[in-house]
Amino acid sequence: MQLDADGWVCEAEKLPSPNCDDFAAPAATPLLVIHNISLPPYQYGGPGVPQLFSNSLDPDEHPYYATIAGLRVSCHFFIRRDGSLLQFVPTSRRAWHAGVSQWHGRERCNDFSLGIEMEGCDYEPFCHAQYRTLAALAALLQRDCGVTAITGHEFIAPGRKSDPGPYFDWARLSASIGRVLPEN
Repeated sequence: MQLDADGWVCEAEKLPSPNCDDFAAPAATPLLVIHNISLPPYQYGGPGVPQLFSNSLDPDEHPYYATIAGLRVSCHFFIRRDGSLLQFVPTSRRAWHAGVSQWHGRERCNDFSLGIEMEGCDYEPFCHAQYRTLAALAALLQRDCGVTAITGHEFIAPGRKSDPGPYFDWARLSASIGRVLPEN
């Protein structure tokens, strides 16, 4: 994988989200936060996640959508079940993925992190293709963006968030990138 000068991964499908802004200062992004998402819940492959991140989710399309259609959220990356990679926010900008959060005494993790959403849920395993893409992406972000730690949303927002959940295989990701994870 390669990162262009504007912070877009060349191999990713580029779907710019309006739900981002500039980092407060030319900040390092030492933290990579892993999440999970599926829209509608527990259904995969549809347009729901890209629609959510582009503010185009139709609240009448599914009952759950009516409860979240007003959210203004995003992430940097989304890895589908087949391993395909979508990018919504360049690594040079702040995505709105972590919410109220804290890591090593620092609040507002969006200010110093990149976010990756895995297509999935807390109640079933992720796919081999997703781990393959995640490992390649994590290696790129460590090398080119200064990422020094990787953790889950559940560890930076305990009690509020549970993703990527108990089926996320931290040992598998650890082995593929050669470091012990998650880093809390």
